[in-house]
Amino acid sequence: MPRLLSTLPLVALLTIGTALTAQEENADQAETTQTTDVTEDAPATADAAQGEELDMGQDVQENGTYIKEEHGDWQMKCFRSEAEEDPCQMYQLLREDAGNPVAEFSLFRLPEGAQAVAGATIVVPLGTLLSEELKISVDGGKAKTYPFRFCSMVGCFAQVGLTQADINAFKAGAAANLQIVPAQAPDQTVNIKASLTGFTDAYDNVSVAQN
Repeated sequence: MPRLLSTLPLVALLTIGTALTAQEENADQAETTQTTDVTEDAPATADAAQGEELDMGQDVQENGTYIKEEHGDWQMKCFRSEAEEDPCQMYQLLREDAGNPVAEFSLFRLPEGAQAVAGATIVVPLGTLLSEELKISVDGGKAKTYPFRFCSMVGCFAQVGLTQADINAFKAGAAANLQIVPAQAPDQTVNIKASLTGFTDAYDNVSVAQN
């Protein structure tokens, strides 16, 4: 149905052109002296009618985010703003063994003075058992748990506060492990790997959140 509807403006234009051609032929048969006038006026009329049917287009809205640079397996995702410098977050799209994307990991620094020196937003698939909190560990070390805050059509979100000790572990580690539990198989766990290659360089260049 959408494909058929998309052809309607073209059909309308063809119909207009056919009607004008028929009018010219009738005029030629009825009054030979008006042939020149009809022939000259018809194209102008057709052009005007077709012009009214044409879609003049709209400006494409500029994407609000862009990748500024990459540090190892981490991207610096920035948000266009009116500030002198666009705020940026560290970002990594996490994939399972077959290469399919399964989660997102975003991280930003926090102003000095708080217990958490950085914050992270982790998005996992819908269908995650929310009562079983997100577990994060580095290189097989002791895991910490974090609750899920909400879910949307995109996935389920955990908003994580990271201490300086957590950041130091990320800088020294090779990989972080994110563990979740599927709602349909609560007796099983799913492990999602986040590479820490380039973490230190990315963290040193990431923006400090202002609010």
